[in-house]
Amino acid sequence: MAEASRGGIIKVAAAAAAGATIEWYDFFVYGTAAALVFPKAFFPSSIGPFAAEIAAFSTFGVGFLVRPFGGVIFGHFGDRVGRKRALVAALLVMGGATTLIGLLPGYSVLGILAPLLLVLLRCLQGIAIGGQWGGAALLAIETAPAGRRGFYGSFVQIGVPVGVVLANVAFLVVNAHLRPQAFEAWGWRLPFLFSLVLVGVGLYIQFRVEESAEFQGGAMERQPYRASPVLEVILSHPREILLAGGAFVANNSCFYVAITYVIAFGATNLHLARSVMLSGVMVANIVMVPILILCGHLSDKWGRIGLFTAGAALTGLWGLAFFPLIETGSPVLIAVSITMEMALISLMYGPQAALFAELFPVRLRYSGASLGYQLGSVVGGGFAPIIATFLLETFHSSFAIGIYMFATCAISFCSILAIRRASRVPDQAA
Repeated sequence: MAEASRGGIIKVAAAAAAGATIEWYDFFVYGTAAALVFPKAFFPSSIGPFAAEIAAFSTFGVGFLVRPFGGVIFGHFGDRVGRKRALVAALLVMGGATTLIGLLPGYSVLGILAPLLLVLLRCLQGIAIGGQWGGAALLAIETAPAGRRGFYGSFVQIGVPVGVVLANVAFLVVNAHLRPQAFEAWGWRLPFLFSLVLVGVGLYIQFRVEESAEFQGGAMERQPYRASPVLEVILSHPREILLAGGAFVANNSCFYVAITYVIAFGATNLHLARSVMLSGVMVANIVMVPILILCGHLSDKWGRIGLFTAGAALTGLWGLAFFPLIETGSPVLIAVSITMEMALISLMYGPQAALFAELFPVRLRYSGASLGYQLGSVVGGGFAPIIATFLLETFHSSFAIGIYMFATCAISFCSILAIRRASRVPDQAA
């Protein structure tokens, strides 16, 4: 395979990171709105605040349930026709769905049809995000020079914290310039409408970015598929898919507790201003960006699995201290608590793109890596805010949520150890 030029590699990585960033922005805008606005906007007041909050977080969770379907759909085409085309399609679906959410009338206008349409559009978001990650990650990783997969893969991973920051900035700016009544009536729609930018990014990638070098280089050597890439990878690599999903459980569950549930927890239970919680989440994710890149780089030197194992153990332990610091009500300690959680999660998420890619052969890589990633997202992240809400309501103590975070980390810790024992991927980077 011809080695891509340094400028070409940087261009591909930057485009993939930009696409991932705006795609995750769209996904996280929904999570923030679900915590702050959707209980009142899309559900009747007669059901009460607790039931409305559960209902809003349930629509958030639906996006995770359908993510594996996105992995299946886009994985199939990504392994057959290329990473770039599948990624562009995912970006366009996400941009359209998010814009339509911003235009969707609320319960007071459409009645029960409003939450039903909201769920439908959330499903489209979930399908799009289910296909996006594999395309963006593989474009960067398969174009990277030898020994640098972790570093270049981490630029796609930073799309998550940068997307969170942009989503929170959008809500902070709108919230700061509008009165509470105007924000709840129509101001929350503006961050959703900003996602039209995603269409432009998708078109740029389609016309200005080359296909993954490794995919192109092996095009003439790939064997015909016996059925579909998705079915073939399920039959030939089921263990790798399940272990990848298990490894991702902690990362995803702890992350969504720390960026989505914590906003509702601070506003509802601690009666803190929205800006305090949103600012804490934003600071944490800004700090997360360079740490993710550093962790990707270190995984090229020290190995993916050792770094990932340390991240699972330390994130679980910090989960026990997470809510006691939040409950102090101090803006500084809230920021410290969330920032430390994001930093420890980075030990797992930084090297994850390269680790998951190396679990599967090139011809099945989009399908295999996407299925593992999205399986973990369903189990770990989709219903984390709902589980946290239920645990607090049942036990009347945030310590129960800390135990839940610790338990998810134990699952990932065991999964990554199983990958080390059973996988063909060595602890030292390939």
